[in-house]
Amino acid sequence: MKILFITDNFPPEVNAPATRTYEHCKKWIEMGHGVVVITCTPNFPQGEVYKGYKNKFYQKEMVEGIEVVRVWSYITANKGFLKRSIDQLSFAFSSFFVALFLGKFDYIVATSPQFFTSWSGYLLSKFKRTPWLFEVRDMWPEGIIFLDKNSRLYRVLEKIELALYRDANKIVTVTQGFKDNIIQRAKIKNEKIEVVYNGSNNKKFIIKKKSRELVHSLNLKDKFIVGYAGTFGMSHSLEFIFKEISKVKNPHIHFLFLGDGAMRTNMLQWIEEYNLLNVTILESVTKDKIVEYISIFDIGLVPLAKNDAYLRVIPSKTFELVAMEKPILLGVEGEMQDIIEKYNAGVVYEPENSQEFQEALAKLYDSRDHFLDIYQGGLNRMSQEFDRELLATKMIEFISR
Repeated sequence: MKILFITDNFPPEVNAPATRTYEHCKKWIEMGHGVVVITCTPNFPQGEVYKGYKNKFYQKEMVEGIEVVRVWSYITANKGFLKRSIDQLSFAFSSFFVALFLGKFDYIVATSPQFFTSWSGYLLSKFKRTPWLFEVRDMWPEGIIFLDKNSRLYRVLEKIELALYRDANKIVTVTQGFKDNIIQRAKIKNEKIEVVYNGSNNKKFIIKKKSRELVHSLNLKDKFIVGYAGTFGMSHSLEFIFKEISKVKNPHIHFLFLGDGAMRTNMLQWIEEYNLLNVTILESVTKDKIVEYISIFDIGLVPLAKNDAYLRVIPSKTFELVAMEKPILLGVEGEMQDIIEKYNAGVVYEPENSQEFQEALAKLYDSRDHFLDIYQGGLNRMSQEFDRELLATKMIEFISR
């Protein structure tokens, strides 16, 4: 089978959509399928073209057997609704136009959260007379938290959303909640949709002892490290987290943030505003180095803002932490909470609930000498069931049926 995969994010970008797409496509290549990925020039999240690339109309490279075609798009940082929308729309039109000349395919896959990729997938399916799959990684326009859901614009966007669900030959979602929501609203058959969770590359994210050299270089010896690795986004309730950090009086607890995103400047300001001595913020690192950094975490912090739109969201960073046997301090309600509690893989607090956050943190700290007894079994079972190779196989089998 020859697949055209349309995605706004791809390595060397290191966010969750880029990693998932790359690892799925790599597995499909190993299984004997052909894959062409059409994407934009790497620039996420800073909105700056990565070294070694140019934002050209067309450029091609081979990445471990995957043919990667990069097209021009309007590039901006990952903040500001209007500019980001122009960015995503420009990629949708560029990818559509260039893909018209890429030959025949057996299937087209268009992935969100950049929702406009689905427009490209839809149009290409008509022009090429090829079935297409819509991979839904985020609910849109529901996920635009500042958009009035009673507004005319929201109703128009929702009609477009539902029309695309109905038109797609198949749909893959990353949560059961997304699947149930789409079936209920779009009135489509259950067998048209498959849930393929985000997972972890269990060959890369392996259990390791703490890197003594890294701990020493960061001056974190004898610290209980609460680690966050991922995008510093508006949806992650980071202002709440920093306010809570200011209330933590235990000198042995230290918070380590690794990544980049729209909230970085704010985070640096909060360190000064709250006079925080128990916080370290580092630049994002490549996937090859991230394992060493996660190795020094004692627990992994996974927060989201308190919003009904996030009840069906499952942050992908959770699975990499779990694979490395890091208990989770989870500030997410809904399906993600159910999973963590099912496997006993950490402690959950209500998003933006100060008392529950402090109690959950204290519980994890107080049980630090007994982590293996309390959490190891559940963490191990969860990592096995969410191995990305198994999930990639599940997705290609669904496409092939």
